[in-house]
Amino acid sequence: MKKIFSTLFMALTAVAMMAQEPVITFEKTEHDFGKIHEEDGRVSVVFEFKNEGMSPLVLSNVRASCGCTTPTWTKEPVEPGQVGSLTVTYNPNGRPGRFQKTVTITSNAKEPTVKVYIKGEVIPKAAQPVNKYPVAVGELSMKSKTLDLGTLKKGEVKGGELEYANLSKADHNVDLATSAADAFMGNQVTLASVKPNETGKFIFSIDTKAAKLYGPIEAFAYVVVDGKKAINDDFKLTIKANIVEDFSTLSVEQKQQAPIIEAPATVNLGKVAAGKVLKGKFELKNSGVNPLEIRRVYSTEKAIVIKPCKAIKSGKKGAIALEINAKGLQPGTYNREVVVISNDFKQSIKKVKIAFVVE
Repeated sequence: MKKIFSTLFMALTAVAMMAQEPVITFEKTEHDFGKIHEEDGRVSVVFEFKNEGMSPLVLSNVRASCGCTTPTWTKEPVEPGQVGSLTVTYNPNGRPGRFQKTVTITSNAKEPTVKVYIKGEVIPKAAQPVNKYPVAVGELSMKSKTLDLGTLKKGEVKGGELEYANLSKADHNVDLATSAADAFMGNQVTLASVKPNETGKFIFSIDTKAAKLYGPIEAFAYVVVDGKKAINDDFKLTIKANIVEDFSTLSVEQKQQAPIIEAPATVNLGKVAAGKVLKGKFELKNSGVNPLEIRRVYSTEKAIVIKPCKAIKSGKKGAIALEINAKGLQPGTYNREVVVISNDFKQSIKKVKIAFVVE
């Protein structure tokens, strides 16, 4: 009999404790935003809830199903009979189309986990017109001020074009100014008199036979608008190419008799005081048969002045003289690159690392 009363007492106690638990109820658990426009930005809805239990209600965690949905809620305990709120904000930016998201609420209520839902459809913002001519050149606009013609074999002639547009409200006369030093570059202008919203082209060509250099070359032209010639970067057009020797016609015998270049991988020139000049050199050797002709020696480091050697006979060496002008260089260790271009058909480009220290 005592056991029966004990069990009954425990059951009644549990029922009494359950009756005293907080109870969370929502006015609604779903909201439809309908059609919203992406450009209008975030939208929010407030879900109100009530504590219909007998003890304070505390929301311990509220979690959205994705990062585009942000919940904020009443953090303080909600007393019996009182009301709290849950605000759910959705960010439509970059999310066109229909959506449905879930927010999960965890609390100390009799039902510890409940969910609310939002849905709707995002109308995408209108596509912005693409500016085809983003580069301003005086009164004109261009897609680019650089034309890269790529790698060209010596003797080849290749052309390309740069398009321009008159996006102003007035007519303009268009011309080009070039340097006599860039005589290997031909050019012409289409639509020399251009009306508003008209487009034209600067047409360029490079005659590699007339170019004196091998390797990367640049030529420049300056846009002249209404007769106003301005030799500065705002109006400068750059035409690039990389000129290489054409070894495709070499016979088997010519390849057997070809020169072979040998060059050090790294040359350490030592130390130089800031503002002083450091002199050094490195040697090239021709271990082939025919003379090794040095087409070009260059570096992208302006502080390095290079004096190349002449043709190197079979079995002989030649010296490449270097001067490092440390004026303007910060103290530290430097590793720079010198490029040697020769008539060795197997390795016409050799790169030598130049190491030095500025104190």
